[in-house]
Amino acid sequence: MRDEARDQRGCMPAHVAIIMDGNGRWAESRGLSRLNGHRKGAEVVREVVRACPDLGLTHLTLFAFSTENWKRPVREVLGLMALFRRYIRAEADELATKGVQVRFIGERSRLHPSLQKLMAGLEARTAGNDQLVLTIAINYGGRDELTRAARALAQRVASGALAADAVTADVFADALDTTGLPDPDLVIRTSGEMRISNFLLWQAAYSEYAFVDVQWPDFSVPEFARVLHEFTKRERRFGAVTA
Repeated sequence: MRDEARDQRGCMPAHVAIIMDGNGRWAESRGLSRLNGHRKGAEVVREVVRACPDLGLTHLTLFAFSTENWKRPVREVLGLMALFRRYIRAEADELATKGVQVRFIGERSRLHPSLQKLMAGLEARTAGNDQLVLTIAINYGGRDELTRAARALAQRVASGALAADAVTADVFADALDTTGLPDPDLVIRTSGEMRISNFLLWQAAYSEYAFVDVQWPDFSVPEFARVLHEFTKRERRFGAVTA
């Protein structure tokens, strides 16, 4: 159980979440447009996803677009949305045939209907796959997710469908976008920035963190494997002490 102290040193993480940071700065440092950095970042996503089964991962969660990213220049936002559509179309066949189950989390209503349709189609097509669960966070923010979950539970209580004293941590977790998913063992942030940026605020309560001084377009499978190996040296106590 997660509320018991346990020494997991030597164990590889099963679920890794990644804040893919640094695309824009990577491009700007090379005199390129920020969108070129995002395109390069999409290539890295492909390689990392392909490597996950061999690295022992069963779940990978990627932070692709936050609720705050709408504040970026319109051209960059539109380019990112086009890139998401292109990625889904280009990768759908391989993800389906390789046994990857794809899930999207975040508030979808603000996304263009064409993107919503592609997302739902890929989820339905890959729902039965079990080699890797790939969760992609688009228009996602931890505070927004918690607010939406609290609102949904409040509506159930108000309607009489749920008793107020029946709202436990497990019930609350089931109201989140990530219902049915295990909490991440490890959260990685690239680019050297040391903040969590409103990502998986509930789910990462006892996750380990790794802040990697490599921008996402330069992140590689060997670097990924190195970070996972470093994780095996950590002792996870979940607020308790080791016997």
